[in-house]
Amino acid sequence: MGLLSFTKHKKIKPAKRLAGSIRFPGDKSVSHRYAMLAAIAEGESEIHFFAESADCQSTLNCLEELGVRIKRQGNLVVIEGAGPEGLRPSNRQLDAGNSGSTIRMLSGILSGQAFRSVIGGDASLSRRPMKRVMEPLTRMGARIESSTGGLPPLTIEGGALKPIRYELPVASAQVKTAVLFAGLFADGMTEVVEPHRTRDHSEIALEQMGAQIGRHGGTIAIQGKARLKGCKLYVPGDISSAAFFIVAGLLVPGSDLAFHDVGLNPTRTAMIDLLQSMGGDIKVLKLDILNGELIGNLQVTAGRLRGGQISPEIIPELIDELPVLAVLGTQTEEGLFFHGAQELRVKESDRIAAVAENLRKMGAEVEEYPDGLRVPGRQALHGAEVSSYGDHRIAMAFAVAGLIAEGATTIMDSECVQISFPTFFETLADVTE
Repeated sequence: MGLLSFTKHKKIKPAKRLAGSIRFPGDKSVSHRYAMLAAIAEGESEIHFFAESADCQSTLNCLEELGVRIKRQGNLVVIEGAGPEGLRPSNRQLDAGNSGSTIRMLSGILSGQAFRSVIGGDASLSRRPMKRVMEPLTRMGARIESSTGGLPPLTIEGGALKPIRYELPVASAQVKTAVLFAGLFADGMTEVVEPHRTRDHSEIALEQMGAQIGRHGGTIAIQGKARLKGCKLYVPGDISSAAFFIVAGLLVPGSDLAFHDVGLNPTRTAMIDLLQSMGGDIKVLKLDILNGELIGNLQVTAGRLRGGQISPEIIPELIDELPVLAVLGTQTEEGLFFHGAQELRVKESDRIAAVAENLRKMGAEVEEYPDGLRVPGRQALHGAEVSSYGDHRIAMAFAVAGLIAEGATTIMDSECVQISFPTFFETLADVTE
């Protein structure tokens, strides 16, 4: 096997090849949304293949603090819906942990409640900007206070909300979702206008549970005062988790990997489209629809990739995959260049700086810009000690880099993968030769 375990750090050795089949944990983005909507629905919801991640557990913990009855057995979560007026104020601050999805999206629901809530998180989350979600929710009638600079924790005085038409200044599925969730409690039609398409799991989940959703161009509308109904829901395999294995399978010579029941929602497959356009051998073998979400099987085979420039227009659809794509860029013919990704500066870490620093430690040339990176191609990487910066996607991206480097790579503070993919290193070991 190519991996050795350490308590807080992981040592990655070069891989001869990757082979085997993988079934990924449930999608984190979908799991968050199903849990939140199930909590304010009427009746019981069964959520199968709920995400294993610490982030999604933070969402469940917050909902329980709000009086929602939840039972969890492995990846099955059963939620007894409290209805739109059934949440109860918590006697302590809600803890979103490291999860930006939890604090931003749940703020939309809390804005519609007739009580005061305080929601915060860990040190990393406390550095992440919240003004973008505070502004539309305040316009709808919520009173929201924050720490200096619009940082968590947020104090939310909810109550009667009014519908608005809100044009997102920056494409953000989390902000869109917060406004749509708040729109459930408004008397009338709430509209969100997107400058670029973002993942639409919220719209799909809302429709599955009984809300009226309208779509026209970049505008999404929701009719307020909907009564959501509990139901049986199945979470697709997480495409964001699969992304690291897709890249690894393309880069490690001789690799052949099969992935089962991966979520292939068209708003999440920009990376697959991009890699195929660069010559990546990624085949979709089966397609199905489950709870309105497209799922399928994939086969990935190693080969040469051209590289090139990523258009700024598709950056919002690729934002989580950019760190591992930068690693991939070092092995392409033309290298990789992208800009328009300033959002990476305010994720769990400054991902632009983190990727640039770690690539340089591994011997690569990289140019860093305020909103992007240029990574020349056909570069040999060497093993090094790299930092995760406490960021799960940085840790996983450089595990992939370690597979193609000369010599061993040590990823410091690698336990941060618990945030999204707790079994990442075990899964990688299972398919590494």
